[in-house]
Amino acid sequence: MLKDVTLGQYFPGDTVIHRLDPRTKILMVIIYIAALFNAESWISYGVVLIFLAAAIAISEIRLTAMLKGLKPIVFIVVLTSLLNLFYASGDIIAQWWIFKITREGIKAAILMAARLIMLVMGTFMLTYTTSPIMLTYGLELLLNPLKKIKVPVHELAMMMSMALRLIPTLIEETDKIMSAQKARGAEFDTGNLIQKAKAMLPILVPLFLSSFRRADELATAMEARCYHGGENRTRLNVLKMTRRDMIALILGVLVLAGVIVLARFGL
Repeated sequence: MLKDVTLGQYFPGDTVIHRLDPRTKILMVIIYIAALFNAESWISYGVVLIFLAAAIAISEIRLTAMLKGLKPIVFIVVLTSLLNLFYASGDIIAQWWIFKITREGIKAAILMAARLIMLVMGTFMLTYTTSPIMLTYGLELLLNPLKKIKVPVHELAMMMSMALRLIPTLIEETDKIMSAQKARGAEFDTGNLIQKAKAMLPILVPLFLSSFRRADELATAMEARCYHGGENRTRLNVLKMTRRDMIALILGVLVLAGVIVLARFGL
């Protein structure tokens, strides 16, 4: 069910990771992605996996919630793995028609699947442990230097935060519309591709209308509260980097450096 998808949700908590500065968590995600894309061997992937597992354990986010977030990318993971499995060059183990399985292909398929899964789980940690408001504030502070070249940093950060915040709402709305259509006899899992596409129209039309209505209501509410962007705005709680933020960043940099060293020496 769509309601099981946890993309964009925030799980309140009082763990060390929840208390980290949002700027720290954004930078940590960037460092994590860099480490993951520099990993080339089982050992380096193991290092990144241990780092991810430790972060999940400390954050106290349930593993079931993390696994539910992987549902939207199952098809992409399977397709990418199959492409790497059948079309990678190397020592051929089995071959049929235009398909061949090699030792290198098996390794590439496993590592690529692991990379995609770990990438999604790692980036989800940012939204799972950071409220949309704090995420917007942290992103805005990180992008502050761009204001010198007239980039609307506050507005961009606000739009990204709203998009993340509304994802669970739209998923819930879609689930309700699908349930209502099924109660009227609609079938979404039968027929060929064209028939399935036509069956989606009764869902897409009311979903778009609902999205536009929500956007209009949100704009009206912001105007009623005299919202005029980020100019001359002040904050009740000003973000400050603490010792734990420095320790987290240093740890992330050490993991990235370790992965790069392992890749350089072919380990």
